[in-house]
Amino acid sequence: MTSTRPSPARPDPAMEAPGLRHFDLPGGLPVWVIERGGPAILSAKLWIRGGSSADPAGERGVHQLLAGVLSRGCGPWSGEALADLVEGRGAGLRCEAAEDGLLVSLKCASADAPALLPLLLSLVQQPWLVPDQIDLERQLNLQTLQRQQEDPFQVAHDGLRELLYGTGPYGHDPLGVEAELESLGREALQRQAGALGQAGAVLVLAGQAPADLEPLLLQGQGEGPWAVQAPARRPGPAGHSGGRLAPAIDETEQLVLMLGATTTALGEPQALALRLLHCHLGIGMSSRLFVALREEHGLAYDVGVHHPARLGAAPFVFHLSSSAERAELATRELLNEWQRLLEQPLSAAELALAKAKFRGQEALGRQTCSQVADRHALVLGHGLPFDFADRSLAAAEALTAADLQAAARQLLTRPCLSLCGPQQALAEAERAWSRHPLAA
Repeated sequence: MTSTRPSPARPDPAMEAPGLRHFDLPGGLPVWVIERGGPAILSAKLWIRGGSSADPAGERGVHQLLAGVLSRGCGPWSGEALADLVEGRGAGLRCEAAEDGLLVSLKCASADAPALLPLLLSLVQQPWLVPDQIDLERQLNLQTLQRQQEDPFQVAHDGLRELLYGTGPYGHDPLGVEAELESLGREALQRQAGALGQAGAVLVLAGQAPADLEPLLLQGQGEGPWAVQAPARRPGPAGHSGGRLAPAIDETEQLVLMLGATTTALGEPQALALRLLHCHLGIGMSSRLFVALREEHGLAYDVGVHHPARLGAAPFVFHLSSSAERAELATRELLNEWQRLLEQPLSAAELALAKAKFRGQEALGRQTCSQVADRHALVLGHGLPFDFADRSLAAAEALTAADLQAAARQLLTRPCLSLCGPQQALAEAERAWSRHPLAA
């Protein structure tokens, strides 16, 4: 099978394209600048390794809480002054946490970049962390967690996550765990803010950047340089071997099923094969799951595949919402589609369509400055080469149906099933699961 193992995080200088430059700030932060024509706008993405998978024990939710508070005051700007500075120029500034990192995003007119770019490093080096703003952000996160418990899709997703990851680093929502989030205060946030960048960070800018970019960025460094380095390539969190079935009662008229397994990290061998399987199974109205479960059997209100990029064991998930009265048939057919991946290679036409969808998805993801900066920040944050996406496009063309089936057989043989629906539907779905070869 074709391998896509990463090469060093920086390309050979001979490979650099026109309009691409990079340099390191004092302290070591790598900065990549992608010049693009068109409207005079600039998008900046500061990707910081960490995220909810780095939440300490007893403090699950601290990175998401920190991300929410970072934009509520930094350096010489109070929260109100910061909002006036950004919004008064029609710009956007946000901070968010995911499983593997924190992302600080800025989008603005190029003419406003000199006034706004210093904010990027001020946010992470000089955050205010005002107690009343922490309290407000904590309450918002707690409310979101509580609302999620009313959503059967979220309940099924939480059940599957627990099956796949247990109490490991990927085992909780980035928002955190309610009981632990309630006790988080300024001291916990200060500890995490002081550690930002220790595992690596990278800044990517796309659009029309100022010529004097380096001194502008340094204006936000406060008393001294931010000591960071490019994120290294190293193994991320693994999966969890525990139970394989998680039912949750919700007396509605629908049944939500999530069938999934832990797989491998972005950039590892077989990860590209899984991305092509994702395109085959879940992209568009011609996708295998849409045609088989919705068009042929009429089973699906909603159906799709979830396969995010991760530093560690990424989930590969089928999700299906169906009527409660067809629970047994819906469960059996969903399991059959998973079994089909293991037993039947894609046809030549299916493989060609999957590759075409993959090319199309890559093209769609490069339309705007924000998309371009976001993709490269993610790739570099994973310790992969800058041109990883182009290498993947080339490598995908060489993959065969046998390669895709081999990846499925190695990584997808023991899926877990999470269910949310009325009690009778759960009983019928569990019966279908117990009788299926995948449950063995």
